[in-house]
Parts: sequence; structure tokens; C-alpha cells
Amino acid sequence: MTQEFNTLAAEYLPAIEAEMRSVLRASDQTTGASDPFYGMIHYHMGWADTGFNPVTIKSGKRIRPLLCLLACAAAGGDWRQALPAAAAIEIIHNFSLVHDDIQDNSPTRRGRATLWTIWGQPQAINTGDAMFAMAHLALGRLTDRGVPAGTVVHALRRFDEMCVDLTRGQYTDMSFETRDSGVTVGEYLAMITGKTAVLLSLCAELGALVAGADETHVGHFAKFGRDLGLAFQIQDDILGIWGDEDITGKSVATDIVTRKKTLPILYGLAKSETLRELYDDDNGEGEFVHRVVKALDEIGARQYAVDEAERYSNGALTSLSAAQPGGPAAAALHQLTDILLQRNF
Repeated sequence: MTQEFNTLAAEYLPAIEAEMRSVLRASDQTTGASDPFYGMIHYHMGWADTGFNPVTIKSGKRIRPLLCLLACAAAGGDWRQALPAAAAIEIIHNFSLVHDDIQDNSPTRRGRATLWTIWGQPQAINTGDAMFAMAHLALGRLTDRGVPAGTVVHALRRFDEMCVDLTRGQYTDMSFETRDSGVTVGEYLAMITGKTAVLLSLCAELGALVAGADETHVGHFAKFGRDLGLAFQIQDDILGIWGDEDITGKSVATDIVTRKKTLPILYGLAKSETLRELYDDDNGEGEFVHRVVKALDEIGARQYAVDEAERYSNGALTSLSAAQPGGPAAAALHQLTDILLQRNF
């Protein structure tokens, strides 16, 4: 059952969208998406087409800002106070996607051409930089919601610490692609902690912080978000190989052909001589993808990854219980954990 999550998400999502739109617009409010500078931001967010005309396009699941608001409510706070933090988190996430698309040479995202393929890499980098700055401006608006100045300063510091972890995680991920020596599972987990888990950890942490929770309970919420993020990324790895392309919108061959170091692949390389030989000798054409998937299936790589995702999910729920959440938002956080673990999207 996902009744509480669906009910609260329906209430929170329009407010999140309104808060982000308020931040990602010209300060004098005389120009909007028709201004190419803001238009490129709006295009990436799914609010404008390439001519900067307003459109409504599915632009992400908004899991991160929802997690922030749910944590705030579950910690006994008013979720509306946390809206600036939720907006900041989603904007910084999208900043990272703009830059990721350039670094990965990705031609599409969410079924649309990526920003850099339309306006070029220099302008896309600049757009990402602008979103990075605007995310900080969004977080500073917590003072407008009556959040104490000391709490806002602490939130900004934690936000910047997360940004350093995020970019370091991206550096590590890119360095894996050119490494001659093997990548261990431990190194992989450290990498996804930086790339994925620290952001989800901060979502829950900031929500609890705005709610006025004490340091111990804020820590439990942060640990909940961290383990949830690890489970989330491992589930992504599973879908990257065994997912339904019509649902995920991503070719299941991509991670294999590009030799991406995901958890099932690393497990397979450690356990299967057949897979190691394939990766050493095959040029990635023809039956390569089919043979890799077959080798992974033979040594139980999918089940291993499923078990690991479930282990981190259970760890997240243990931390959530220690945080002593209350109200409908507590049930919604449990449901969100199940949704992310069982998802096929």
C-alpha cells in the first residue's frame, strides 16, 4: 500500500514545482523563459521547448525533494518551511545532470535531446554553473520561511560539504573508466556513496534539521537517507542490465557496451573467468551483450545485487525507526523505501 505516500506527494509536488520556478527565473521578473539564459535552464527542467515556449514535460521523479519534505513532516515540522531546501536539492541534482550529460557524451535525457547537444558544451557548462549558484540562493530562502539563521548557516555548510562529496564521487566514477587495474566492490560502494547516497542523505538530514530535531535524530534521518541512496543506486544498476527498456527509457545494453563498473558487473568479474575473458577479448559487437548477461546469470550476479539492495534498504528502515518519525509522513517514508526497492523505472 502506498496511500500515505501518494496523498502527500500529490500535495507536495505542486509546491515543490512552484518553489523551483520562483528561484529559476529572472530576478527582475521582466524576463522569463524567453530569455535564452533562463530558457536553457527551463528547457532542461522540462518547462520549455527549444524555442523557449512553455511546455509541460515529465522531468524526473522528484524523489529527492519529496524525501526532504517527508523527513521534515515526520520529524514534527511544517513541511512548507522546508520547501527552499527541497528546491535547492532538486536544482543541485539537475546541475549535476547537465554536467554529467557532457562528461558522458549523452545525446538524450528523459526522451529529449540533452542541453549540450542543442546549445553546445560551453553554454551547457555555463547553464549548469548557474544552476549550482541558484541552488544556493534557493537554500538561503529558508530565512524567509522563519528558519533560524544559525540553522540556515549550518544547512548551507552541510550543502556545500555534500557538493564536494558529489563531485568527488563523479571524479572517482570517471577515473574507473580509464583504470587498468580492477575496481573492487568496496571502491564501487565508496564511489556511489559520493555520487548518489550523500545527496539522499542530505535530503533527509535537511528536512529533520528544519523541523528542529536534535542532533541524534537528525543523524538517524541522515543515515536513513544514505542507506536508501545506496539501495536506490544498486537498483539502478540492476535495471541497467535487466530492466525493461520501454519503462526505463534506457537501453539495457548501454552499461555493458560501455564497460560501466556497476555492482553486478564487478561481482561477475570477480567470480567468472568467462566474463573476464569476454571483457578482455571482445570488442563489444555482435553477441557480446547477450553473452555477458548469460555469464552474469550463470553466477547469480542479479540475485547478489538484489540481496545487497535489500540489505541497504533494511538498514535504512532500521535508521528510520531510530529516528522515531511520526504522522502520515512516517508511513510515507516506509512506503517510499519499498517503492524505490521494488521499482522498475
